[in-house]
This record gives sequence, C-alpha cells and structure tokens, in this order.
Amino acid sequence: MLYFIPAWYKDREWCENEQSWRVKRMHTEFDDTVKQIQLFHRSGSYDYRIMLLGFAPNFRHFLHRQGVYRAPYWSCFDAIQEVRRKKARVLSFHDLKWPEGIEFLYSPFVVLAMLGEEKYAQIDFGEDGNPIWVELYQNEKICRRNLYDDRGFVSGTILYKEGQPFYQDYLMENGMWKLRHYYEDGHVEINERRPEYLLEYEGRKKTKRFSRLRYERMEQVIYEVLMSYLELTGPQDVFCAAMHGLHGKLLGKALREKKVILSFFHDRYQAGEDPEILNMIRNADYVVADSKENAEKIQRQTGIQKGRLKAIPPYDTRADEGISLQLGVQKILVPVDGLAPEVFGELIRILGTCVSQKKDARVHLFTRDAGYDRKQRLLEQVRAELEKGGMPAGWAAETGKKMAAENDFDTGEKAPVYFFPEQCVDELSVSKCMREQWLLLELRDVPEQYLQINAISFGIPQIVRKKTDFVEHNGNGIVIEGLEELPDAMNYYLEELKHWNKARIYSYRISRKYTTGRLLEMWGEVMDCVG
Repeated sequence: MLYFIPAWYKDREWCENEQSWRVKRMHTEFDDTVKQIQLFHRSGSYDYRIMLLGFAPNFRHFLHRQGVYRAPYWSCFDAIQEVRRKKARVLSFHDLKWPEGIEFLYSPFVVLAMLGEEKYAQIDFGEDGNPIWVELYQNEKICRRNLYDDRGFVSGTILYKEGQPFYQDYLMENGMWKLRHYYEDGHVEINERRPEYLLEYEGRKKTKRFSRLRYERMEQVIYEVLMSYLELTGPQDVFCAAMHGLHGKLLGKALREKKVILSFFHDRYQAGEDPEILNMIRNADYVVADSKENAEKIQRQTGIQKGRLKAIPPYDTRADEGISLQLGVQKILVPVDGLAPEVFGELIRILGTCVSQKKDARVHLFTRDAGYDRKQRLLEQVRAELEKGGMPAGWAAETGKKMAAENDFDTGEKAPVYFFPEQCVDELSVSKCMREQWLLLELRDVPEQYLQINAISFGIPQIVRKKTDFVEHNGNGIVIEGLEELPDAMNYYLEELKHWNKARIYSYRISRKYTTGRLLEMWGEVMDCVG
C-alpha cells in the first residue's frame, strides 16, 4: 500500500483551508500531492490511500474539486471524533433547530437569521452551496461558530469570549464533545466520558483509549493516534509525505521505521539546518522534487545520494491547439511577480516601445498575487514606467476600453491600450488565460514551471533568460542573455508566422517527455527503488 500524507493546511494550523464562496480565493489548492494522487487514482497501478492529519470537515468537497472524489483515505480527526460516516450528505440550514419566530433574510452573499430585530445567526456557504459554518450572535457580538461536516452533522464548534475565540470543541456525530482545544495556551483536553478513539484498518474497527486526558499541544494528540494507526500497517507499505513545516518533525519521529518518500514542492518547505529534519531527509528511502533546480538545492543542503533523489514535475503536458490564432491579436504573457524593480522598469519601457510599433500586439501582465488591489497597483507601476520612457500612461488599463489621455479632452483623441493585468490564482484560471497567448516572456530568475508546461501544451513559444528543461534554444523558444536582446527575439515570433509554427511543432516534441504516461513511468522507477 502507498500512503500519501498531504500538507493541505490553513497556514500553520491543523485544519483545512476551506473558505466561504464569497471570499476571494487567495491561494491555489493544487500541489504535488494532488497530482500524485490524480496519477495513481486514474492509472490504478498501485493501491494507495490518503493519510489526512488535519481537521477537514469538507474533505469530500475538496476531493471532488480535484477530480478524485472516490479516493480512499484515513483521517486522524475522524478517528479522534469516532466518525463512521463516509459519504457526503446534503444538509439544509432549514433542517437545523432554530428558535420559534426566526426569520431568514437572503442576501447575495450569506443568509441572515433574525430573531425580532436582532441578528441571531449568519450562515456561510462553500463553493458547492453547502453550509460550512453558522455564526451565532448575542448583543451583536459573535458568541459561537458551528462548523458543519459535508457528511451532514456538526463537526466542531468554536466558543468566543468578547468576540475572540476561547476554545474549540471537536464533536462526535451525536453532538458530544470529544476533544477541546484552548486557543490561549494551546493545551487540549479529552472528554473523560468518551476517552477513546476509533481505529479502522482493512475493514476492521476497534477503539483504543487515549493515554491521558490532557495534552500540552494538539500535535501530541495527532502523534499518538497516528502511531496507533501505523502499528496496523505492514512492513512493505510505503509513505509518501509532502514536506511541510507543520508536520515535518512529527513525521520524522512517526515514520522512523517505515519506508519513506519525501516530496518537495516549490518553496513550501526549505530544508534549512534543523538536525532532526536533515536526518529525516538523509534517512529517507527516496526524495522527489518538483524541479531539477529544487533537487540540486536539496542535494547541496543535505548531501543525500543522487541515486535516491529524482526530479518529477507535478504537471503533465496535454496537446491543445489553444485559440491564439483565432483572436486577431497577438497576446504576450509577461509574469511579473518577483521581478526586481529595475528589471521591471526596463522591461516595461522596452515592451512599450515594441508593441506600440505593432498593430495587433498586446502585453498581458501575469500575477498570482490575489490581493484585491493588485491589478490597480500593477497598472500604477506600469504607468509610472511608461511616463519615465516618455510614453503615454494611458497605454495601461484594466479593460480593452480606450482611455483618454489628460491632454486629449479637447481633441477627443483616445490613447490605445497595450498593457493589461492578468490576475490568476488557481490553475484553472491560469490555463484559461494561457489558451489565448501568442508568446510567453518568462524573464524571472526562477521561471514558473506550470506556466512553462502550459506553454508547451498549447504550443506557445517562450522567451527566457534562464535555460530550463522546458525551453530548447531556437527550438520552442529563445534564451536571451540580457533585455537588450528582447526586441529582436519578440520580432522573430511576432512578424513571421513560420517561426511561430516552428516553435509550436517543437513544443509538441518536448511535450512527449512530460505526458501522464511518462510521469507514471518515473514514479514507477521510484517505487521500484523503494520497494
């Protein structure tokens, strides 16, 4: 059995990052573990199970969003709370017990429950329309938040004092509290009336008593329950753990006698100099990184043998025609997050000069920053740099509508718009954006792998400053040494369709290295080494 231990946490808390549908998503849910599970789920090549360490009452909805709804899993908090239900169940807030005389007011975002003229409760919903929590109020102040499990029961409740969370109860299906976590000092108490947790393995269920009724930290509770479950697993079972600061040391102790694969993804976790973590990495049976650059950095930091280290991209390529040829404009995607201010300024001025001489070229400035004012701040930066270069600030706007320059009111002349912001947080919006692009300018020191993989899939030429596995110079793109080379490189693809088509064909050749089948082969090689 292959066990995946994900790092799907809310910041550094032992809980999921589910949020109300009305709140703008500030992060992507996709990571290395999601892709690994998708690969094994769809191929059926290995028996696998997810080991979920955090509190996740909406886990079924998360799996559904990732396309692996029926993925088997073991949940540490299900064991703690003795939850036996497995399937999601439709729950209506009308089914809850409300005081007589309650009136519901429907806003575009939430449902308010009014008792007389006072606000009694507020109901928030997830992306799928399921109620995820109900906040209760007294004298206009929140006093309780009930957390609803997507299997149809109250899974937790947070009690407030003077508007601040005091403690959280984790509940059984019958509403009895099992575990109480105090926010002030982090200690945990077990209900002495129900001091057991439920272990389920291979269809067999048994209860086991907690070793004590008070713990200093939640991590100690999770460790105890996890160790009890690990005792049921076999010597040939393999554990693939996503490296994360919250559970790194815990897993280092818990998996000491197990076969372990450690998975590193982007900047989620840095090896650092912690001796416990370094020993964990060095003693792992295998380490998988999301890129060669990341793998090389891990090797330098830990000294792990190269034979136990492999770079496997967490994204696969899929041949797609895209729609850039159908749009009538040549969209140039330029990722700007992480660019040094001086590089950003020079780049904007070069692009302004180039695209103003092209009839159909447009620059789309790509950002992953989910801040509500990110687009406006980005446009202000671009306008400032355009003015430094003696170009109209009106060339940058959020929409395709033409903006009047300050000195054009009398004549009625309009300034064309060449620069547009593209704010994409999750992978779905990124792919949708990429389908329309003619050219990718990835000029950052550390290119984004997902953008480059998408560019290969859609056959989009790439201009980069740093050679990667996803760009072949004079093949599917051009590697430039400095920004002064950028105008000629852009003209090469904007002015000659045959050059663009050549790069497109070459992209499809490279894409064969990163198909779903090839990624499965690479994972098969890892499993053969570990097994």
